[in-house]
Amino acid sequence: MRRPVVGVLALQGCVERHRPHLEACGAAMRAVRCAEELLAVDGIILPGGESTAMLRLIDVYGLEPALRQACRERPVWGICAGAILIAREHLSLMDYSVTRNGYGRQLESRRAEVAGYPVAFIRAPRIREADPSVEVVARLEGEPVWLASGSRMATTFHPELTLEPPSPMHRAFVELVSRPAPKAGGYGSRHSRCPSNT
Repeated sequence: MRRPVVGVLALQGCVERHRPHLEACGAAMRAVRCAEELLAVDGIILPGGESTAMLRLIDVYGLEPALRQACRERPVWGICAGAILIAREHLSLMDYSVTRNGYGRQLESRRAEVAGYPVAFIRAPRIREADPSVEVVARLEGEPVWLASGSRMATTFHPELTLEPPSPMHRAFVELVSRPAPKAGGYGSRHSRCPSNT
C-alpha cells in the first residue's frame, strides 16, 4: 500500500523536525511551497513559526485560494502559529478563536506533558472560544491545547521538537491522512508561483 504523503507548508517556521515523526508513523514528508505542491499531497501541516510572517508570505505568493482548497479537501493540522492561521480570525478552517501569545512572550515559553508526551509551548496561542462541534482532545491545567474537528486538528504547542518520534499527535494525524477520501481538481500554475528554497 502506498505511503501517505504529508506536506508541511515551508514558507517559514519549523519544517524539517516533522520528518522523523511522520516517517516513524509510516508516512512520507514533503516540504510544500506552492499551489501545485499543496494539491499533490494527502494531508497538510501548517507548522509553528511566526503567524504574521506566514500570512504575509501566503499573500505574497498568492497561495490563499489554493491553501483554502487544499485544506477543504485534505486533512490539515495547525501547530502553534498554524493553529492561529486556521482559527476564525484568519482562514477560518476550524470554528474556534485564539489569542496570540496567550501564555506570554518568548521568556514565558515552557515545556509540559500533553497526552503523556513532552511538548514545547513557544509564544503559544491560547484557545479563547470553541464551537461545541470542536472536540477538545487534551487540556493542560484546564486549558484546551489540542482540538479536533472532522479531518482537522489544531495544537497550541510543538510536539515535533521532542526527539522521541513519533509523537501521539503525529500518529493521530497520520491516521486521519490514511483514511481514504476523494480529491477534487487543483489550481494551475497561474494561481501561484513556488518560492525558492533560499
